[in-house]
Amino acid sequence: MSVSDSLPLRRGEVVLGAAVRPLGSFPSGWRVDGANRDPGDDPKVLKRQAKEAERAHLDYLFFGDWFSNTPDLEYTDPYLLARIDPFSAVAFLASSTSRIGLIATVNTSYSDPFTTARTAASIDHLSGGRFGLNIVVGTEPHADANHTVSNQVGGRAAHRHAVAAEYLDVIRGIWDTWDDDAVVADAGSGTLVDWSRIDALDHEGESFRAAGPALSLRPVQGQIPIVHSDTSARALEFAARGAELHVVSPANLREGVAIARDLRAAAVAHGRAADSLAIVLPLLPVVGSTRADAWAIYDRLVELVPVADAAGAATSATAAGVPRDRTASAIRRLVGVPLLDRELDDPVSLADAERFNTAGVRLLEVVRRRSGRVPGTSRTPDYRHLLVAHLFPLPIVVGSAEDIADHIETWFRSGAADGFTVQSAYLHEQFEAFTRGVVPILVERGLFRAGYGTRTLRGHLGLDRPARVKPQQAEAAASASATEAATRTTPSRASAFDGVVGVF
Repeated sequence: MSVSDSLPLRRGEVVLGAAVRPLGSFPSGWRVDGANRDPGDDPKVLKRQAKEAERAHLDYLFFGDWFSNTPDLEYTDPYLLARIDPFSAVAFLASSTSRIGLIATVNTSYSDPFTTARTAASIDHLSGGRFGLNIVVGTEPHADANHTVSNQVGGRAAHRHAVAAEYLDVIRGIWDTWDDDAVVADAGSGTLVDWSRIDALDHEGESFRAAGPALSLRPVQGQIPIVHSDTSARALEFAARGAELHVVSPANLREGVAIARDLRAAAVAHGRAADSLAIVLPLLPVVGSTRADAWAIYDRLVELVPVADAAGAATSATAAGVPRDRTASAIRRLVGVPLLDRELDDPVSLADAERFNTAGVRLLEVVRRRSGRVPGTSRTPDYRHLLVAHLFPLPIVVGSAEDIADHIETWFRSGAADGFTVQSAYLHEQFEAFTRGVVPILVERGLFRAGYGTRTLRGHLGLDRPARVKPQQAEAAASASATEAATRTTPSRASAFDGVVGVF
């Protein structure tokens, strides 16, 4: 499949990063025998994953974030319950790694751009130019309760992307308040800094103010790469204007190609090269020595998902407090077949499947792709598989290393993706199955490098180091861009990213 437009597609190698989730990205992954399950071990877990990722020459490690803790996370996203702050984590790893990029997340609704600019520039220097900043914009009631200043005041939450655009202008302006050669260190004259090469920012906007100049040198990379996610119209516009990496999760290949085309066109409309914005998809590969082995691993993950009995109470095999929608009756209602004698571990017969509604048919297809299970065959699915497919609409691909490599190549060659951020069902076995099984195949096919050729995150992404733009020039350009953006509409494709508060 190819994109039938005149915009140049990003060529060369796949962008590959890894999401760092010590308890795994599949909700039951931590329960697998041998999986990491103690957040108290995070320091050594982070070091091991970073070392493995760098050995495989991945582009970056990605640290998402969430800004509140609630009991439901135990069953949906357990890795969020107890985690190290992203900025602390990347600063911790800066000294034990030497090449891999380190991306941390900041929420523009719950932080200050001047402080973020300072911290980001500092980590960029500590890491030798390997830092990246993931910007998220959403608000959420539990997160609001954890912050002193309400972000609902004055409609700020309703205009979160406008706030984020101003936030980005401030941090980029702060980074450019110093010339690269502002420090002269002339011991003879006693001049350490040439202040004619440093400018104030003097930003006074609708949501933020920052006088500047920066409290640190200009970042090693000049401008630190910006990451964003979401497929709302405003998010796509934000990414096209100011991001170097944009995370999307299309429903299928055709939609992926369309989103990529829109993003590249929007980037060009902002005066950027079409390939200056990398389009990256999340991917949760379940890797086995064979496809059958991968199916068995996935089946075990499904088996370990906590469920409730018909009355909504926890089964004997799970902890108390399981959400009440995890019952056989819930999945029967969803697929449109009120079969009162069917339980979660009962097989889905061909006769049952033929009575399913549209939602049920869709779930059967998800189960088939993930586990090879089809009603009426020797690998018949059960209702538990349908329930898990409904509960966790994750970007899962199950198969051998060759199968996973084929999936990556198909999406890359089609122009739907420039790369992937890999999530692992559990650590460390599944992450190492990817780095030691899938990555060598990609290298052999010429889709990924055999070693690092650059030392900065911008370099890994194929981006040049930008020249400094003095604050006054940047403010004028930002104002002109905002005016132009207000008259342009980017098509919207709603997805699970809309209104995201933290992790993608």
